[in-house]
Amino acid sequence: MNTPLRRLANVTIVMFLALMMTSTWVQFVQAPDLNSDARNVRTLYREYDNARGPIVVGGDSIASSTPVDTPFGYQRSYSQAELYAHVTGYYSVIYGRSGIEQAMNTELNGSADSLFYSRLQDLITGRQPQGAAVELTIDPAAQQAAWDALGDQRGAVVALDPTTGAILALVSKPSYDPNLLAGHTTSEVTENWTALNEADGQPMANRAIAGNTYPPGSVFKLVTAAAALEDGLAVDEQIPAPDELPLPLSSAVLGNFGGATCSSSGTQTLGDALRVSCNTAFAQLGLDLGAELIGEQAEAFGFGTRFTVPMTSAESYFPPDPDAPSTALSAIGQYEVRVTPLQVAMISATIANGGTQMSPYLVDSVRSQDLDVVTETSPSELGQPISPETAATLEEMMLGVVADGTGQAAQISGVQVAGKTGTAETTGDAPPHAWFTSFAPADDPQVAVAVLVENGGTMGSEATGGAVAAPIARAVMQAVLE
Repeated sequence: MNTPLRRLANVTIVMFLALMMTSTWVQFVQAPDLNSDARNVRTLYREYDNARGPIVVGGDSIASSTPVDTPFGYQRSYSQAELYAHVTGYYSVIYGRSGIEQAMNTELNGSADSLFYSRLQDLITGRQPQGAAVELTIDPAAQQAAWDALGDQRGAVVALDPTTGAILALVSKPSYDPNLLAGHTTSEVTENWTALNEADGQPMANRAIAGNTYPPGSVFKLVTAAAALEDGLAVDEQIPAPDELPLPLSSAVLGNFGGATCSSSGTQTLGDALRVSCNTAFAQLGLDLGAELIGEQAEAFGFGTRFTVPMTSAESYFPPDPDAPSTALSAIGQYEVRVTPLQVAMISATIANGGTQMSPYLVDSVRSQDLDVVTETSPSELGQPISPETAATLEEMMLGVVADGTGQAAQISGVQVAGKTGTAETTGDAPPHAWFTSFAPADDPQVAVAVLVENGGTMGSEATGGAVAAPIARAVMQAVLE
């Protein structure tokens, strides 16, 4: 009789152990995955049942939550929705989050470690928990100016404070309305999501920092010029500037934009080569410097790095080990060179800041529901890609571009503007991308800008960076300075 009892007892003990182990596994090991599973409606109800904190620009909420009579408790809504869509991102019951809504989610929903004492106070006082407010660095005037000036053209604008790295404007077009994804009716949100993903021009792509990367064209000549100056070339030294440059190891011949002549003598200074954006001069300079030196300078400026602003940017790219003809083309921002508008703005900001590159950031501070500052961003240095002397020389060269070179459309009365144009060839018969990057005032830089207009915008194949992108940059700089 004892033997059957012992067997039954052993089976019972094993069953209890299995039950305890299963419960422990589910409650502790699998809990994070189960909580984050999009199918877990309880998690959604719990998160939506608390008021999500606002996203604030210039003292005004551009994203906020209001009570609604549904199981979710609160409805997310966006004011000036399309203007700030690629900043705020969307907050969706079905499709999750993007933009600041994703990058600052724990602060906005109140679960961040930095908000522990605020949650403790809510528990003690019985106050309804609420997420923190996230205050951004965006200058509303600069954002609106970038939006208006870009118009109906596809492209992006990024503006930075050169001395801190604060992002003053971040615009990507075409844009979209995040309110279309914030609803609580599954069928409507799904229909809107499908329509946005099938829409012409990829409106949800953030072209400013993390959409496609683009050939930079002649704005990349700033990197090549920096490499040459760091290597010891004097700004007033004569360099070859032929009408045409036969590319080595090939039958191809490189000409200047529109078949122009850079210099009647066939040579010119580095400063003049940048002022008139001479392709042959910079291509030959690239051959003389070599791809390794230019690539190292590009890397020093941030190529190959993903910046967290707190959204993560795409990497800008300089091809490794290109052959001679590819090196010549890479030196003028063609071949396989690819950039984001953020990276181009950072190059100008670095020059404006005396060669010191600042880390870009979009979040200024986080405030609890009592308006106490919980966290605040302190500007930080990324590095010193170029010497102060090289930065000062590049600034003088960029002043020449705007004063009487290819960037005259960026001139602002009474303000010294430093800039560089770019007209980047794309693929096939597509019109070129129009670029402009600049900073102002040159003697006390307050804003650095990068403008990209895809495929020439309204001017199409007739576009140049000076004609299309420079006026947009001027409008943004004026908004900040005024």
